[in-house]
Amino acid sequence: MNDLVGRYFDAAISHLQRVREEEADTIEAAAALLAEAMTEGRRVFTFGAGHSALPAQDVVYRAGGLVPVNLLNVPGMAGVTVMPAPLSSALERVSGLATATLDLTPATAGDLLFVISLSGRQVMPVELARYARDRGLKVVGVTSLAYPREVPSAHPTGTYLKDHCDVVLDSKIAVGDGELTHPGAETTFGPVSTIVTSALMQAVVASAVGRLADRAAAGECPAPPLFRSGNVPGGTEWNAKQMAENAERVFYTY
Repeated sequence: MNDLVGRYFDAAISHLQRVREEEADTIEAAAALLAEAMTEGRRVFTFGAGHSALPAQDVVYRAGGLVPVNLLNVPGMAGVTVMPAPLSSALERVSGLATATLDLTPATAGDLLFVISLSGRQVMPVELARYARDRGLKVVGVTSLAYPREVPSAHPTGTYLKDHCDVVLDSKIAVGDGELTHPGAETTFGPVSTIVTSALMQAVVASAVGRLADRAAAGECPAPPLFRSGNVPGGTEWNAKQMAENAERVFYTY
């Protein structure tokens, strides 16, 4: 195996092991909020700008995922779908988009919002978390706490995403998001933030599903509303039924 390939896998595995051990309590705290939202019939939303949109999308409308989890999709911010690509970064610095985005959803007090931002310093994630809490939503932030220690906030208040959350999941990604170096490369490369952040999100969902399934087995609540793969017999029909039963909480079919 090429040395850089081995080093990359080692870095990714090391980060996953670290968050598994050091973020165990916060993963469970976030899972408790998610399970509570499911039990109470609340909506759940996820948001991420740029490449942070990828982990946000990873838990929406997918096999094994919870049905009432909705993506806040701001045109131009989801991954690199907009051209020119730097427009995505520019939009993240525009004030007012966060409030407009949330106001155009059916989100109400008691709903749950996951805000994913590696640095947690840009205007959009900070304003979105602040405004969501002002409106009575619970907020889980998924970010790297290394950034507030080293990089100034871009928000006028000087605050970061971490300052406006009920629970903060720390991805522990170093500033710059590059795990590898090479004498012929002038900057670091080999980011693992998407892998680690997606793992954090899926771990939260897994724990929440387990909590709901335990209650269902005890007769305390219905079974968790989960999608099945559309590639297995009956999967498409199962998913249509799940979405119909959760129609008031499913925003992504509007």
